[in-house]
Amino acid sequence: MTITSTEKPGRTGPRLGGGIGGRTSLGNLVVLAVIVVVLIPLPLVLPAAQQAVAVRILIFALMGVGWNLMSGFGGMFSFGHAAYFGIGAYTGAWLLVEHGVSPWIGMLAGGALAALFGVVIGYLSFRYRLKGAYFALATFAFAEMLHLIATSSGFVNRAVGYNVPLIQGSSFGKLQFALGSPNYFYVGLGLVAVAIAVNVLYLRSRAGRFTIAVRDDQTAAAALGVHAMRYQLITIALSAAITAVAGVFYVQYYLFINPDLAFGSDVSIQAILPAVIGGVGTIWGPAIGALILGPLSDVTASLLRNPPAFLSTLQGRGGLDVILYAILLIVLVLALPRGVYGAIRGRFRR
Repeated sequence: MTITSTEKPGRTGPRLGGGIGGRTSLGNLVVLAVIVVVLIPLPLVLPAAQQAVAVRILIFALMGVGWNLMSGFGGMFSFGHAAYFGIGAYTGAWLLVEHGVSPWIGMLAGGALAALFGVVIGYLSFRYRLKGAYFALATFAFAEMLHLIATSSGFVNRAVGYNVPLIQGSSFGKLQFALGSPNYFYVGLGLVAVAIAVNVLYLRSRAGRFTIAVRDDQTAAAALGVHAMRYQLITIALSAAITAVAGVFYVQYYLFINPDLAFGSDVSIQAILPAVIGGVGTIWGPAIGALILGPLSDVTASLLRNPPAFLSTLQGRGGLDVILYAILLIVLVLALPRGVYGAIRGRFRR
């Protein structure tokens, strides 16, 4: 952490080297707007199968942006983001299926519930001084707890979960569109853009700067009067809310949710991987990581379904595509420990 001001943080806040400056924030927002405009025609030229991949990329990106805010910028490594994703997914599904409430309201309700749950988890963890690996294990334990509750509770249909009923035609209010409609892509793109913009603006704010200060050196930040827990809890709440919105959108796109899909440990991994592959603690890392991860599993499956002649003995052998997918991820992490975007940015800064 670099502190370059002697002003009291309670008034204007110290200038923290890890924060995002005004010009950088404006630049990021301009780049974001340009990317959104460039991507608008994309679903109009993509085949239906590739549109599904594009929507999956956007869901991964949304989860990654949420995880990155808490773990990358906040320094609080979470291995339990499935808890927030599942809360959002189940809240949206329960409100829609049981009460006919619009998924847009479900996003607000799911985000609020996940934020509240995150604050409770964070408070209990910090209250008992859980840090590092112990904090990560605590988040994992809470996610598993929700998994067990959802599996055994008749209130949310136990292991059966929810099937979202199909409606006739399209409805923006119900967030259901005709097969092959580009609207799912546009909704996902809008959600990711809003999440990235929230990240940029939050990190520019005093709360965001204090969060990064606490991440870099909690003792020094506390010496300047920064209330570490307050800003860490705010960051957790924002991260949880963004991840919960991804859960609601997931349910509306796939029209189904159960405890494994909502709270399984692989969901937490899917939230972590985009940021790790793209660049932890960077604005664009999770989106770039999702862009790599989204089609990668399809590519490996296709490669082994129709392998080249010299690999023909691998054709039809179940599970090899998953092994190849994992090997490629390991190679990426070893080759680019700071992530794809982190490596590119580091090279240009030399």
